[in-house]
Amino acid sequence: MKDVVTLYAQPYDPARPTVCFDEQPVQLLAEARAVRPLKPGYPRRRDYEYVRCGTRNLFLFIEPKAGQRRVLVTQRRTKEDFAKAMRYLVDEMYPQVPIIDIVLDQLNTHAPETLIEIFGKAEADRLLAHLLFHHTPLHASWLNIAEIILSALTRQCLDRRIGDEWTLVMEILAWEYRRNAEHHPVSWSFDWKRARRFVRDHERRQCAKTITGQN
Repeated sequence: MKDVVTLYAQPYDPARPTVCFDEQPVQLLAEARAVRPLKPGYPRRRDYEYVRCGTRNLFLFIEPKAGQRRVLVTQRRTKEDFAKAMRYLVDEMYPQVPIIDIVLDQLNTHAPETLIEIFGKAEADRLLAHLLFHHTPLHASWLNIAEIILSALTRQCLDRRIGDEWTLVMEILAWEYRRNAEHHPVSWSFDWKRARRFVRDHERRQCAKTITGQN
């Protein structure tokens, strides 16, 4: 926890960006019947039935101190997809940056070994020379700012039926462009002092449960 919280507290350095990464599945849902449009005296009406059109995966990158977001839509969420996302981060998003601090959770694919398995050692070493992984603790993925941004993306853009990948991509691009144009950095107030108090209080609660025989 200290590693991630301390990283967030560092001043903004464009030569060494801190980037948070997370992923989320999205179900494509089409209308089973035509939506009835608005008209005087009647709201827009939609049938409760829908058609499942498969799923897609979202990879989200957020540089919180710069307020910049990037979302990749993929067919799946495999080791290969993760490795290609890391290569995209290094070669396309920050090609001139020597080191990128990347925050991610402890999913089994989120490891340097994944890049070696997919690309081979030579290419993996090239990419890993620019990446410094910072994993959130187990059961504390909420420390990953990307998880918070994915929640915002879902509420602001995806909280409705989207039936095909093209529409999904276009809607996400519009959201991404609008939010990036605002250049609003993420305000993170959970510092190491608060984190220590949080951990201490949690340990006290666990100790009290042990003493009283609770599970």
